[in-house]
Amino acid sequence: MPDDARLRILITFAIEPELVGRIRAVDPARIDVDVLGSEQRRLLRGVQYPSASERANVAAGLHGAFAHADVVFGFWGAELHRAFTDAGSIVDVAPRLRWIQLTSAGADRLLSSGFIEGGIVVTTVSGLHATPIGEYVLCVMLMFAKGAPNILRAQQRHEWLRSMPTELRGKTVGIIGMGHIGEEVARLAKAFGCRIIATRRSVVAPAGDGIADELLPPSGLPRLLETSDYVVLAVPLTPETQQLIGEAELARMRPMAVLINIARGAVVDERALVRALQEKRIGGAALDVFDPEPLSAESPLWDMENVIVSPHISGGTEIYNERAVEIFTDNLGRYLSGEPLRNVVDPARGY
Repeated sequence: MPDDARLRILITFAIEPELVGRIRAVDPARIDVDVLGSEQRRLLRGVQYPSASERANVAAGLHGAFAHADVVFGFWGAELHRAFTDAGSIVDVAPRLRWIQLTSAGADRLLSSGFIEGGIVVTTVSGLHATPIGEYVLCVMLMFAKGAPNILRAQQRHEWLRSMPTELRGKTVGIIGMGHIGEEVARLAKAFGCRIIATRRSVVAPAGDGIADELLPPSGLPRLLETSDYVVLAVPLTPETQQLIGEAELARMRPMAVLINIARGAVVDERALVRALQEKRIGGAALDVFDPEPLSAESPLWDMENVIVSPHISGGTEIYNERAVEIFTDNLGRYLSGEPLRNVVDPARGY
């Protein structure tokens, strides 16, 4: 088969050789697989090099790799987007590119970038994060219920500080965004005896769905906020969800309610949240995402006794790459066979 007829796949993240082999094995006669070098991957992560010329040389190598790629598989962050926009148009940098398989569930970094608008198919690993994020949410719920933040701080002070724990059983968990992650949070919370109220974009009238006790349309957000002991944000970042939780929404929450954000930082008005926490108008917050990231060292959120801060790791798992490759190889087989791909991003919805 002539080289031009082979499908050229470019992997932009560090990946185990055995997993690269799984990708090649989908159809060895029809595909070539390349993995970006470590220096190029460092560039994508925003690592600063000793000199501008060295950075420019690595960038040139990056552009060369993309020039031959039909398919890109990997993370797509601000640095990669900047590398494209600095070099010119998409056609200039990646004239052969037809499909981007992201290793993230969200596609907000690619919306309005010109890729989707230019006809390039973008797919995600939606569904991959349900297990680790579901476990993270239950972890922080239990931490608040049993007073773990105060216990750990008291331990650091060598202080014998006793307080009355609470139970999860009988509590109401409000899930904003009942997708793969929301459903897993609901399943786990149900096992602890919690009641579930949730919103889903496609719902037009209140109902029950076998997982949620109440499933509401987006307009049901006020009711969810007013009745929940734990409010879990699990929506994609779109124009409709930008700062979805602001001053008015926080004011509707119960005084002891806990806000848990595993979505995107921009879904919450952070200044309004800081004020609500400082004034003890809500019980606390577990925050894994921020806008911008990393969270500034000067942020008051770090030192608040009613806040758990984690560095965007709720979706992490030791088998992340393996699960991402399972989704990609399934899609790759579909792509080679001309079948519809899974998890195609709809630009109208934003995910």
